[in-house]
Amino acid sequence: MNSSKTLLWLATTLVAATLLGACGGSKSTAASTPTPTGPATGPSGSWTWATGANVAGAWGVYGTQGTPSVSTSPGSRNAPVTWRDAAGSLWLFGGLGYDTAGSGGSLNDLWKFAPANSEWTWVGGASTVNPPGSYGTLGVAAGTSQPGGRESAASWVDSAGNLWLFGGAGLDSAGSAGALNDLWEYAAATGQWAWIGGASTINAAGTYGTRGVASASNMPGAREVSISWTDSSGNFWLFGGAGFDSTGAAGSLNDLWEFSPATGAWTWVSGSSLANASGQYGVVGVPASSNSPGARFASVAWVDTAGNLWLFGGQGYDSAGTNGSLNDLWEFTPSSGLWTWVSGVQIANGLGQYGTMGTAAAGNIPGARQAPAGWVDASGNFWLFGGLGLDSVAANGYLDDLWMYSPGSGQWTWVKGSSTANTYGVYGTLGSGGSGDIPGGRFGSRGWIDSSNALWLFGGQGYDAGGSVSYLNDLWKYTP
Repeated sequence: MNSSKTLLWLATTLVAATLLGACGGSKSTAASTPTPTGPATGPSGSWTWATGANVAGAWGVYGTQGTPSVSTSPGSRNAPVTWRDAAGSLWLFGGLGYDTAGSGGSLNDLWKFAPANSEWTWVGGASTVNPPGSYGTLGVAAGTSQPGGRESAASWVDSAGNLWLFGGAGLDSAGSAGALNDLWEYAAATGQWAWIGGASTINAAGTYGTRGVASASNMPGAREVSISWTDSSGNFWLFGGAGFDSTGAAGSLNDLWEFSPATGAWTWVSGSSLANASGQYGVVGVPASSNSPGARFASVAWVDTAGNLWLFGGQGYDSAGTNGSLNDLWEFTPSSGLWTWVSGVQIANGLGQYGTMGTAAAGNIPGARQAPAGWVDASGNFWLFGGLGLDSVAANGYLDDLWMYSPGSGQWTWVKGSSTANTYGVYGTLGSGGSGDIPGGRFGSRGWIDSSNALWLFGGQGYDAGGSVSYLNDLWKYTP
């Protein structure tokens, strides 16, 4: 079992039993009994199994570093970091999973995928699990510097195409496992990492300073499974997660931070400096300074065409202070600094309201869940896939439902997948999509959207073709 998970999620009693990984070949189970329900198909769009294994627990095949090949592939894993570069290549970093020898643990391997020829390239990092961080000199990029193995980190991409990486659960400079608050920049042009800020040791408390005032001494506390995004001015935003507050107490967080790459300073914008804050919902559709999502981790987030953040679900605290799975939808407007509760329920553990597949409706809403995958398409619609949560009959398990939300209409559409939890994957023929093909129920997967507006989904923890549950390394393409 990964020690960073045990240190943080178990220590904070965040219903960690359903979230812990399957390292070392063991299998984890969801909260309800698995059912090999056949996939549900919608009126349009199709999934294609592109690469990777159709069985869980596949080891990494690294090949030669820097050399692309159809035979190389990242090992099965949960909660890596993903991003797309200007050339259209898809990138993947770290996660919790399997290395070249089949050992389970935290990873810091860096991969690039070319959609045109379906080839992976191992770019950097270790081919073995649990490498410690090599920090070097603060602010100085070097070939020898690199983040330690980790999962559930936050990330951003700047205007130059560089990746910024913050925190997660993993290994520090001494090889100790826990929550991190280190900030890194990776320049694809040079292939070098630079440690930019934060501690080189685990479990650092947050330094909040004065709300609304940027300072070089401010720093979010160590955390994992937070959400992040980049605004239209190139500043980075960070919200919540499971980690450490201003007193060093561990729990769920609802603090909102802004980081300016130009000044290198963090600003605590809103939310509490203490863990486990309840949600302050106000009135649906009405922004207010008193509104604030409850503390939570493993949400999904999108950014609309105006640069506003949209936040959905996660595991955390509702309006009554109850800790559970959430399905509330929020909008944050940076220009006003205000949160708006848009839809969903303000109490934990709301079940899914699916309606008719392919038909948008005001009453539709995905069930409460944590760690789904999300995308924003070229038309500004938000997409959501799977996660660990509640289906249409309030059963808790691994989900494979695909949803689309239109900010213009304010309505959800159930697009594909089953309305019940724990469905197995239907892979079909590699590279040839069929109407019944679909990834199995899973959480902690990650995705990209390419220049053709297709959605790509990688890995996570969930069901393979035979109904086994562990980490996955399958790569899927969804063409709307």
